[in-house]
Amino acid sequence: MDGRRQLGEFLRTRRSQVSPEAAGLTPYGERRRVPGLRREELALLAGVSASYYARLEQGYSLNASAEVLDALAGALGLDDDERRHLHNLAAPRRGPGRRRPAPERLAPATQQLVAALGEVPVVVLGRRGDVLAWNRTGHALHAGHLEFGSPEDKAARPNMTRLVFTDAHTRELYPGWAAKARDVVGNLRLTAGQHPDDPLLASLIGELSMKSPEFAALWSDHRVRACDVGIHEMHHPVVGAMTVTQQTLHTEPGQKVVVATAEPDSASAHALLLLARDVTAEVPVTRL
Repeated sequence: MDGRRQLGEFLRTRRSQVSPEAAGLTPYGERRRVPGLRREELALLAGVSASYYARLEQGYSLNASAEVLDALAGALGLDDDERRHLHNLAAPRRGPGRRRPAPERLAPATQQLVAALGEVPVVVLGRRGDVLAWNRTGHALHAGHLEFGSPEDKAARPNMTRLVFTDAHTRELYPGWAAKARDVVGNLRLTAGQHPDDPLLASLIGELSMKSPEFAALWSDHRVRACDVGIHEMHHPVVGAMTVTQQTLHTEPGQKVVVATAEPDSASAHALLLLARDVTAEVPVTRL
């Protein structure tokens, strides 16, 4: 998951998806061996030499300036998320960081936030999608088939990305599963750009690429998406169909608090309330 390799793959994928006509170029009807823009065409649009761009795409040129990256982003028509991802991939690294990172811990302030939200479904995720904590309603909504205390096992915590692609129960929760899967992979791409030297993240991506052809296809597309608010149809085995808004709050240690809500006074809101009432045991959020 080397950052320079990711940078080259991202640039190659993106230029293959931009036609000369869309970029304002005239192809003159010649037969093209590859789809999208050629290297020299993208270099011309960005105002850099073809040889410099080739080195950048091949991972041989380091420390591209912000101006060059912005010029490439403009030529490729990148949105804000993709532009930020491009800058992350090209950022200089301070040296090898392949040591196994320490297990993530739930921050006390985040634990207080989860407690304050009461019966609102809440799940706290680490940067790789590992479940660090959930309240009773969040557990019942997303993964009631798993043990409530499973996040306490630091070596075998549930991972939301893994559940979306390899767990039958989670797939059945989302009638529009394909849209949910795209959001999950788009978010994971952003994380990979921010932490290209994380061996546990690389291991997760490799595992899912082997186990799920759907994940592998989405990952190879290099789409990035910061989906902090997503509206999803869910079909819960206890309370049935509902439309849920999943909002992600970012905390200081890089953890994500995912909160599920529904339109006030709607059938979906009543379904969430029923689910909360169905959770009869008064057990606090899991502690590390």
